[in-house]
Amino acid sequence: MSVVDAGLPPVHGFIDRDGRLVDAGPRLDDLNTRAGGALGEPFAVPQVAVLARLAQRLGITVARHVQVADGPDELELWVRADPVEEGVRLELGGWKLRAPWTPPVDPARRDRDLLLQGADWWWETDATLRLTAVAAEAARYGVTPETALGKPLASLFALEMDAEGAMPMLGVLTVHQPFEGQAATVRATGQAVSLSANPTLNAEGLFAGYIGAVRAETREPQPVDDRITDPLDAFSARLDRALRTPLGRIIANADSIHAQTEGPIRRDYAEYASDIASAGRHLLGLVDDLVDLQAVERPDFAPAAEPIDLADIGRRAAGLLGVRAAERGVKIDAPQDIDRAPATGEFKRVLQILVNLIGNAVRYSPDGGMVWIRTHRDRGTAVIIVADQGKGIAPEDQARIFEKFERIDPSEPGGSGLGLYIARRLARAMGGDLTVDSAPGQGARFMLTLPGAVG
Repeated sequence: MSVVDAGLPPVHGFIDRDGRLVDAGPRLDDLNTRAGGALGEPFAVPQVAVLARLAQRLGITVARHVQVADGPDELELWVRADPVEEGVRLELGGWKLRAPWTPPVDPARRDRDLLLQGADWWWETDATLRLTAVAAEAARYGVTPETALGKPLASLFALEMDAEGAMPMLGVLTVHQPFEGQAATVRATGQAVSLSANPTLNAEGLFAGYIGAVRAETREPQPVDDRITDPLDAFSARLDRALRTPLGRIIANADSIHAQTEGPIRRDYAEYASDIASAGRHLLGLVDDLVDLQAVERPDFAPAAEPIDLADIGRRAAGLLGVRAAERGVKIDAPQDIDRAPATGEFKRVLQILVNLIGNAVRYSPDGGMVWIRTHRDRGTAVIIVADQGKGIAPEDQARIFEKFERIDPSEPGGSGLGLYIARRLARAMGGDLTVDSAPGQGARFMLTLPGAVG
């Protein structure tokens, strides 16, 4: 880094009509070299090159202040670009050194020390609640980066109800609020723990995930048999080790680059990183589908029969997909707080089905469209309906979409073609069904039916 001084005289240079820097004073030449350019090559300082092109295109003098990156530092320059027949004359003055760029302070991270005080170990997730980091101390509880990163938070902990029958964590996840005192067990060992967490924000001030603390408790641990004797279970474990961990790292690093947490980068590079993260999540979704496929096709597969409320799960699923819908300008009309649809099924499997259905509805809705979620009871059954304003499904395709690896239009963005197959298998395994009512141009209505609550 060369020394700069606002008291030094301006530096001159010349850019030819093809954008090449053909003449430059020593400080300008040094700055261009550090940016990756050289005399006789295209000018490599983007902010100044843009002004030169603007002056040349408009045929007028352009003068303004700019800030340019110079290694870890920033320079504030006053730039004057004068177009002439052969190119553009440059005059650069000021050369004021600014403090290096630092990431914005995340309020949640300011509270991190307080949150983690007395904790046995900690974890972090991204905005989709997939694990992006775990403390080294977690290894004592059977949790390592190799087994945890990239997986949903729910795969790490089994939640328990408190004395009042509530789960503090589930009550705030969809609205991105802090929680504390959530009783749980570590799935890998059955160790009883208490969970607390604060939300984190990205550089744009948007929800980016959670930082959480884990404290060991003295509740009686649940017995866990972690021996893998079934070949299909062994396949799932190998799939986790071979794909989830590297994909989780790729997604975490790409999200970090996109958020520019280490400093500003070119916009197109940030967009490339966002594309990489999206592709990584798509692949992780495929891994999830393959593992679920292996599970639902086992002859002994049997979801739990729990008392659940379809309206409540519908609201939770809508909350989980709220950000994705907002990005498309799609509104989700979820069941009202007073709506209830008591049913019998496994909570996490019903949530999985509804997230798939609502996610599809958002994906295929037009920008600015609406997705409706409604519930009702019918002759001993509970029904939840997810309806959209998409282009609809032709009658001849309505049976095919529930088959493995089938999609109506493979050229459209979408999933693996397993989501609806798995969702119907889950519904039927819980004693219900999943059906569709649609016509071209009239949207689609997916109906999940489950047995009504017992008693």
